[in-house]
Parts: sequence; structure tokens; C-alpha cells
Amino acid sequence: MRLTHIGGPTVLIEVHGWRLLVDPTFDAPGRRYAFGWGTSSRKVTGPAVAAADVLPVDAVLLSHDHHADNLDDAGRALLPAAGVVVTTLPGARRLGSARGLRAWDTTELTAAGRPPIEITATPARHGPPLSRPVAGAVVGFALRWAGQEDGVLWISGDTVLFDGVRTVAERLRVDTALLHLGGVRFPVTGPLRYSMTARQAVELCRLLRPRTAIPVHYEGWSHFRQGRDAVEAEFGRAPGEAQALRWLPLGVGVDLAA
Repeated sequence: MRLTHIGGPTVLIEVHGWRLLVDPTFDAPGRRYAFGWGTSSRKVTGPAVAAADVLPVDAVLLSHDHHADNLDDAGRALLPAAGVVVTTLPGARRLGSARGLRAWDTTELTAAGRPPIEITATPARHGPPLSRPVAGAVVGFALRWAGQEDGVLWISGDTVLFDGVRTVAERLRVDTALLHLGGVRFPVTGPLRYSMTARQAVELCRLLRPRTAIPVHYEGWSHFRQGRDAVEAEFGRAPGEAQALRWLPLGVGVDLAA
């Protein structure tokens, strides 16, 4: 398995001939995006790999479609070139040509000459309790294929830590976890968080016990409040969990055991 962190939440997964893209964001830096309800953010860095250089893509795994830090204009323009887009049920309705999943729904990617990949949607909540009508629906993804020896590849999606995410540790054996972090918050909503903090990531890793925990969604946007230093400091206070922490260099494919 090869993973390439392109920037923000965007990761290219290459495994057994498949090319899967997580949360495509490819716009240039500088623009400010409105997220609704008085919230906004500015993109401060561009992608480490251009959208044209990522193609071909067999499938896009889209945790949600309605905020630009998970699907910006250039990422949206790439979707028609992807064979399959898997996202939330509301997102599939908005996009018009995607597979929509609720938490714990499953779909499968199949192609001649490649092993099938089973995709299970996992619970996610993009904010504090009762925030879904404002923040919208989000999902994570667990990927399973033949030959995995130590568990699934799990993508948390853009979520805070809550009981729904904790059930992933109860229901799945996770080998590699891509964790959307950043501790997102906005001035208009004060201390409320809309993605996982470093402390929540440590707590989650205590439950999951992944062999590898990879932070994404922590750099590149002005509304990300906790970067690499904060994550490293928090994991440094938890040596058992720090053993699993691994950073992907931007734009460089890294081979991991599948």
C-alpha cells in the first residue's frame, strides 16, 4: 500500500492496482471560502501534487461535499474523471452521481484483474452534539481487501470524537488509521470544535490500538487550530500511543504494509 498526502485532508491511496483519492482539495492558496452560518476559512497553502498529476483515479472517498476544505472547486472538477464517488446520502443527492452511504452501510469496488475492495461507512459528526442540522452529514470509511493481516485501513472523516466514532474500535480491527485532526473552530462559535483535537486523537488511539496512526487535515487552512507541533506534543505525553504516530511528507508516496 502506498499513501501520498497531497495536503489538508487529501490523500492518494494506491493498493493492488487501485487508485483511491480521499477528500480532493486542489485549489491554489489565497482564496477565502464561506462555510455558512457566519463561518469561513482561507486556504493558506496549495496542493503538493497537481490534480492532473493524480489521475487516473478509480474512486473518490468523500467524507462530505459541502465544505471546501474537503472538496474545493478544483477537487469538484476532478470528480467526473473518477470511476466512483462514495460519500454521504445527502452528498450523493447533491452530486447526482455518487454512492451514498449511512454509517455502517457497505459498498464494494470491483474491477477485472484486481481484488475487490469493501468500503464500510463509519460514524462521524462534524461538530458538537446537535450540530448536524448546521454542520451537515459526514462519514468515515473502513477499507477491507483480501490479504490484510492486521486489520482494515480506516479513514476517520472530518469528525470530532464522540460515541459513534468510539464504536469503530468495538466493531473493527484497525491496522492503519488516517485521522482528520486540526481542532477546527471559528470565532463566531467560540470554543466549539468541528474536528478532532490532538488530545482526542490520543484517546482514540488508546481505543483503536492501530499499528500506524497518520494525521491529515491539520495544515493548509486558516481554520485549523492545531498543527503538527500540537499533535506531537500531545502524543509525546502518551508514549504508548506515540509509537503508532507517523507523518507523511507532503507530496511523497510512502509504502506501508497493507
